[in-house]
Amino acid sequence: MLIPIVTFVFLTALFAFGAACLYLLQRSASPRTELKRRLQQLAGTDRELPPELQARLAEQARRAGALVTGTPLARSIVKRLELAGMSIPPASVLAASALTVVVAGAATALVTGQAAPAAAAAAAVIGTMEIALRLRISHRRERFTELLPDALTMIARSLRAGHSLAVAVQLVAEEIPPPVGPLFRTAHEQQQLGLRMVDALTAMNERVESLDLRFFTTMVTINAEIGGNLAELLDKLAGTIRERLKIRRQVRVYTAQGRMSGYVLGALPLIAFLVFNSTSPEYESALLKEPTGLVILVLAALLQLVGLAVIRKIINIRI
Repeated sequence: MLIPIVTFVFLTALFAFGAACLYLLQRSASPRTELKRRLQQLAGTDRELPPELQARLAEQARRAGALVTGTPLARSIVKRLELAGMSIPPASVLAASALTVVVAGAATALVTGQAAPAAAAAAAVIGTMEIALRLRISHRRERFTELLPDALTMIARSLRAGHSLAVAVQLVAEEIPPPVGPLFRTAHEQQQLGLRMVDALTAMNERVESLDLRFFTTMVTINAEIGGNLAELLDKLAGTIRERLKIRRQVRVYTAQGRMSGYVLGALPLIAFLVFNSTSPEYESALLKEPTGLVILVLAALLQLVGLAVIRKIINIRI
């Protein structure tokens, strides 16, 4: 019983030390720190470390960051953070996630004295972070889809007024709220740095998962190659997106009862288990203490998840 506790405490201290070192290295190599250091050198107030030592530390920090971010897991995290609109270094995310998982497992091991609940707590933390990230990506994608028709209409009106596509994109970047505005602002800045506007707009597909955005970038690409009335095409695309959003809202109204049924059916067994366990602990002691009872609880939880997935599949109508 003592070995799992000592192991979790050791891993907690190890990951905490690693996370602190990684954070300090990433901070010393960040562009903001580099800019601050150069400003201090110009002002003559940099008395902390010699420039050679600071350059050496920055190089080591860059190497450590490249080693961490070069793994497939880190690249996947970078991609998902970009889709979620979160400008967080992947090394910091990995360190914070590992530290949280180990701390949760160690705390559970210290309370229960067993390894199985500690592993379950660590898995629960990982699942919670995964669900939170998916919800963030989904919310950003839905918000982008709601604002995209207004951006397309603004571009079409700007083109009819005689402005260029670059000016229209700049107007969208200034007037449309996030997440549409910052994406178009990035495209406009890339165009000012020398990238073609078509390529800058196409690169937005890597920052948000939206089929409507792909339609828009495809229209712009085709129009740049063969010409045509781009303003009229954008108006039709904006109208199609608005109609689809309208139908989607109607479907959500029609499936509200099914979603509520799923919520109730999902929460009822858990609430009943907690109520019975608090009012009559001996009534459910066999489920919690006997191996057969634990197997029954795990099987019930799996069947509950399967049922919720089936209900979600039924009411989730893609439009």
